[in-house]
Amino acid sequence: MKKSLLLGWMLLLSLAWASPTYTLRYNHVLGPNHPYHAGFQRWAQRVSERTNGDLQILVFHSAQLGVEEDIIEQLRRGVPVGQNTDAARMGNYVRDIAVLNGPYFLENPLLVERLTKLPVVQQWTDRLAQEYGIRVVCFNWVQGFRHFMTNRPIRRPEDLRGLRIRTPPAPIWQESVRALGATPTALAFGEIYSALQQRAIDGAELVYDNIRDASLWEVVRYVSETRHFLLVNFQVVGEAWFRRLPANYQQILVEECNRTGFEVSRQILDNTSRVKQQAIQRGMTVVSDVDLEAFRRAANAAYERLGLTPIRQQLYRELGVGR
Repeated sequence: MKKSLLLGWMLLLSLAWASPTYTLRYNHVLGPNHPYHAGFQRWAQRVSERTNGDLQILVFHSAQLGVEEDIIEQLRRGVPVGQNTDAARMGNYVRDIAVLNGPYFLENPLLVERLTKLPVVQQWTDRLAQEYGIRVVCFNWVQGFRHFMTNRPIRRPEDLRGLRIRTPPAPIWQESVRALGATPTALAFGEIYSALQQRAIDGAELVYDNIRDASLWEVVRYVSETRHFLLVNFQVVGEAWFRRLPANYQQILVEECNRTGFEVSRQILDNTSRVKQQAIQRGMTVVSDVDLEAFRRAANAAYERLGLTPIRQQLYRELGVGR
């Protein structure tokens, strides 16, 4: 009897020792077949390995934990959750950071690493942490260029006139789509397919991987390569939760986020041609003869309306980009 009790206590102790001290539930809106999902799982595995299982990240796809805006508010209150997000939504807290999500702001993915190191950008991320409780772990995850996906070809801004285009609910997204000629319609990512199917919207603006991920070839016919946004994603957690981690765990979380983000971004860039070919094989038509200069000129109105033109010019100077 005593022996069995002793074995039982030893088992309980071993289970306690094996349980992680820190657990983060990580949410994203993309599907399980999107390259980001495998990337988040790889990030989680690497963090677990380097902390001997003491820091665990559980990854949830397809907004299983909730919509993006709600998750961000939860992590601000100290809930141990994280979210894949963007500069547009961070601009709801620190206004100027939204410029990073502006139309045609960056047209070279190789500039993203330099962008993350600019002092003014680091000041913005510090403000997010100190004033709003949002810790940016890293933001070098690049999904690629967003294009208009509709049931008629788009070559110039005038072709978007009267079209209701789904875009996320943040001012820079809304004003950018409006400046480019369409009527912006805010919808959660998971509602895009059904809204297109029911003709509640006339199109969406997304990256190529979203087509395969959400089977959008079933509801739209054209991809017009406007390349209007280079989508750079932020990985965020609550500042209060982050500060509870040991310093070496904080470092591991950041290092592996940056490492994996670079790898996934490169994978997406390398695979774009293959994903595009899959869309064509599924019956979609790619419109490549787009008047990009006309769209770039139209895009300036979004920066003017939001008062972001001066900060855009400052960042271009610091990056050494002529515009």
